Amino acid sequence: MSPHFAWHASLEAAVFPGDAYDALLARLPGVTPFNRLSWLRALARHPRPGQTLRALTAWQDERMILCLPLLHCRERKAGLPLRVARHLGWPLADRLVLAIEPGQVAALTAALPHIRRALPHTLLQLDEILPTPTSDAGLAAWGARSFRWENRLSCLVPEHLICEEDRNEPKGDVRYALRRARKHSAAIGVALRRARPDAGSIGALLAQIGAVEQASWKGERGVGIFSPGNGEAITEALRALAAEDRVRAVLLEHEGRCVSYRLGLLEQGRLYDYNLAFLPCCARLGGGRLLLDEWVRWGLDEGWRWIDASRVSRNHSRHQLRERMSGQIEQRRWRFYSRRPGGLAFAAAVGIWRLWKD
Repeated sequence: MSPHFAWHASLEAAVFPGDAYDALLARLPGVTPFNRLSWLRALARHPRPGQTLRALTAWQDERMILCLPLLHCRERKAGLPLRVARHLGWPLADRLVLAIEPGQVAALTAALPHIRRALPHTLLQLDEILPTPTSDAGLAAWGARSFRWENRLSCLVPEHLICEEDRNEPKGDVRYALRRARKHSAAIGVALRRARPDAGSIGALLAQIGAVEQASWKGERGVGIFSPGNGEAITEALRALAAEDRVRAVLLEHEGRCVSYRLGLLEQGRLYDYNLAFLPCCARLGGGRLLLDEWVRWGLDEGWRWIDASRVSRNHSRHQLRERMSGQIEQRRWRFYSRRPGGLAFAAAVGIWRLWKD
């Protein structure tokens, strides 16, 4: 039976079938916090100027088998005016599994003409996508129907499998770095604290860590998650996840003031190390390793299975989890250039730029 498709102009409960979406997620492997409806709804309420949201769903009888919430906007790239469609969450979502039921390749393939009619675009871009057999096959079929397409590695994310050996000190250089950091912290009276906020207490926590980020290099460069343009959306999204008991934080405090933190999102026994910052005066404290070690110890206490770096730079990543990683997770970026004149021109411009760069 062929699926039937429907468009939704909002993810709010009054117009979007949230129970059917949650049931679809329950059937998917690799779901992340950034797939959760609570996260997506919060970001959808705070679009950037010029963005509009449309969510495409596919159904078999009463069962949702596909959901693609897309943002549509106008941008300028390489001096060209473009119409761009992206998955909701960019650039604040660190990893997504496409919400397509396993084995429903035909439904994903058939979604592309619906997207082109409702959201005419020069470029369709899906960032930080976790590869699965269904999404890979369906998106490859999209590529065959595009003027040009790309499936590029965006990053390899380190992860650590929590095991009983973690009750002992880590081996090698990490052990001595942790010892130095603990000694330095104890000498100046720095305390380590765990935080498990709920909807009522998350506000105070976000005020604390937001102030640290603002005073850090991220705040100076305007690239943090609480920076202007992101702050309201990320605060609402984290508040929604905290209401579902999905937010964790570890903090270093000096005289009652937070001087360094790591913020994590918990999903199915996997802790995503989403964000961190520290005050410039504490750059030599070694707090990052202390806090990462505390993630591992907290995981032992609560039965988490994985600590996950969430997202790292593709090149020259120095995430401290690399020192203890058990493996790496591949994330992909898919780009589809339309066969419209704008898509041809932009694809040519990108190709020329890459030839010049290389």
